[in-house]
Amino acid sequence: MSTLANQLAAAEREEVARGVRLLLARPLLTEATDRAGFELVRRRRVPLAQWFDYTCGWSLVVEPRRGYARLTKVRTGPDGSRPARRTRSGRAPFDRRRYVLLCVTAAELLSMPMTTIGMLADRVVQATAADRALVAFDPVVRAERTAFVDVLKLLESYDVLRAVDGTTETYVESAEAKVLYRVDTTLLMRLPAAPVGASRLAVPPEEVPARFEDLLTGLVRERRYGGVAGDSTADDAHHESAATDAQRNLRLRHSVLRRLFDDPVLYRADLAEDELAYVSSLTGRQILRRSVEQAGFLLEERAEGFLLVDPDGIATDVRFPDDMSTARVAALLLLEPLCAAPAGMLPEQLAEAGADLLRRFPRWAKAYQSEDGASRLAEEAVRVLRDAGLARRVAGRVVARPAAYRYRLTEMTSKGPVGAEGDQQ
Repeated sequence: MSTLANQLAAAEREEVARGVRLLLARPLLTEATDRAGFELVRRRRVPLAQWFDYTCGWSLVVEPRRGYARLTKVRTGPDGSRPARRTRSGRAPFDRRRYVLLCVTAAELLSMPMTTIGMLADRVVQATAADRALVAFDPVVRAERTAFVDVLKLLESYDVLRAVDGTTETYVESAEAKVLYRVDTTLLMRLPAAPVGASRLAVPPEEVPARFEDLLTGLVRERRYGGVAGDSTADDAHHESAATDAQRNLRLRHSVLRRLFDDPVLYRADLAEDELAYVSSLTGRQILRRSVEQAGFLLEERAEGFLLVDPDGIATDVRFPDDMSTARVAALLLLEPLCAAPAGMLPEQLAEAGADLLRRFPRWAKAYQSEDGASRLAEEAVRVLRDAGLARRVAGRVVARPAAYRYRLTEMTSKGPVGAEGDQQ
């Protein structure tokens, strides 16, 4: 019996570790998109919820009958490195217009269990026209219809919308397209992850630009940590009591481990003084290493910081290196000159490096074979490197960060191609 008990315990540990990594990559996991993954999370929902709550302070809700699991990731501060992306057009990030339409569309869908694309568009037209802070939605304009379709496709990818008749993309060509949707309003209400509702921070529209950063910070303020830095952005901050030692330790554990499990790399230089003291303490290091082991990661710890490697690639939502886009290929190629310049490179130098790539490979990156193509290519490649934690901007220059040297190009001693050393998960 003891052998069987050990086997069952080992199987549970393995499944919990896999479930953690599944949810890190896909915080909204539905039965329709991944039946096997959802079944695992459903089966191990209790230990998974306990792990996320203790380690990161994130809540996990699993609804077996409705077929979804929602992990609400909360960051200590606003983070724009993971934008919503279009399911079409090479997964370009959402712009401001699409975010506005997403918010308005979601609000209108809350009262519509069934709708057509035309009825929904009309509701969005009315809602935007009634709000003087918004530009009215105009479905007559193709660019507006395209943005609207990008919003609907994103909601479809979340399983909030299901087209039961017709195809969403047809609306791009004609505002008269016929598409019928079923709306999961319960799942729609699970999408926001901010601990503070936006309505609680409502301010006059004319004040929003000046207070935008404070408002963003207010959305992610968590009362559980007591009177911690950042609470003063809310109007009711004076009701908060001073943080206790337990609350401060809780905040430190969550703030460090959230970044460790959610970011490509965690640098010691990016940690606050108390966070650095926490990961350097005996207790902090024990908790960090135990949490990493329970989640099935391998911990790479160096003098500069920490990096988690998933041997199975389950938790990897964005890969690097990756040849899925021109910018990602260019990012890998630009690491060579960037790592060779300890002081960093100016935008003009990066643009010249991009131009050199275009000259060397004239049949590649055709969308950038234009007058400003080299600078656009370099700019997008730098954005990829920054999002991956491999580069940063310092005094007008782009400087390689320590993890970038894992990908330095090395020439093989035997016959073979030049390869990139390392692989980030």
